[in-house]
Amino acid sequence: MTLLFKTLLYSMALISITACNATTKKEDNTVHTVLNAHVTPNKHAIKVALLLDTSNSMDGLIDQAKAQLWDIVNELSYAKCDNDRPNLQIALYEYGNDGLNNREGFIRQVLAFSNDLDDISKALFALTTNGGSEYCGQVIQTALNQLEWGKNPDDLKLIFIAGNEPFTQGKVSYKHASANANEKEVTVNTIYCGDYNRGMQDYWKDGADLTQGDYMAINQNKSTVHVASPYDDTILQLNRKLNKTYVAYGSRGKEKIRVQAEQDANASSYSKANAVGRTVSKSSHLYKNSKWDLVDAIEAETVAVEDLSEDALPDELKNKDKEQIKAYVSEKQKERRRIQKQIQDLNVKRKTYVSEQQKTKGNGLEGAMTKAIKKQAKKKQYYW
Repeated sequence: MTLLFKTLLYSMALISITACNATTKKEDNTVHTVLNAHVTPNKHAIKVALLLDTSNSMDGLIDQAKAQLWDIVNELSYAKCDNDRPNLQIALYEYGNDGLNNREGFIRQVLAFSNDLDDISKALFALTTNGGSEYCGQVIQTALNQLEWGKNPDDLKLIFIAGNEPFTQGKVSYKHASANANEKEVTVNTIYCGDYNRGMQDYWKDGADLTQGDYMAINQNKSTVHVASPYDDTILQLNRKLNKTYVAYGSRGKEKIRVQAEQDANASSYSKANAVGRTVSKSSHLYKNSKWDLVDAIEAETVAVEDLSEDALPDELKNKDKEQIKAYVSEKQKERRRIQKQIQDLNVKRKTYVSEQQKTKGNGLEGAMTKAIKKQAKKKQYYW
């Protein structure tokens, strides 16, 4: 299953980092770190819509997506443009499932553009398959119509559609959808789950060519191979410490803490190595949770301590004054940064070890996909 999602998420892989300048003050009784330091907004964005066939024959495809999410996210976190690390937004659609509304073409928007990696993981793990009719042109057009692609000419806008039925099915012509994609400067990449030549005969290559995208064929039923390393146990221990640095606030806080733990468990359900991959993602600039975590929220300037009501605070911060709250969050921030650096340092050693153990690199698909994404990104002056 490795192959497909490496395909899918290598597209995503170009990912963003928010600049966080934390100014350190000298001791006294003040908070050591200025938490609401100015955060420079990123000028660029990478927007990726994943359109996954969830008909009966696609169990392997969905399994691949679940198993490979974190490795792919990690591999694709190095893109830059003008020394800026672009924001990443991912949307998810399923199509071709009999359980979906036939009046809407057996298509469902699972997730609109989001930069919440936990929500993306949760959405993937909720997908199930069921026999149905696959309308490629219609799902592409639906994604073009429903999603906020924006008009920034510097943004990299990509669709990845995966399936195994003729590209010509349905009332909406893929050629018409491709013309609309070109108008919005969206590149459509097609992934045929089966024989390469059969996919060409079924117009999957033509579906990519019309927007100057890439056509790929994969074996969606190939099992993911996870390579264990001597560093895995230590990284997973650090993950448990990392989770304790999150300070949930507001109405969503407790629920999102639960989702975080749930997605840790989902990653572990595939292998220890996959859980390690998720931990590495959580230690990167990709994993930001300002909507529910007070550390990220104050750093991103989306919340001010002075504006928080007592009800919005977690139990450990209730009845604390504002300076005590700032000091507590500051300590959590410093602790998190220290743990994240430890994880990243160990991951450098882990990557070297895994690379030495692997005899093949994803049957060439991983390399082919990386090459395709970099080729498309180069047009927008993105580099690695």
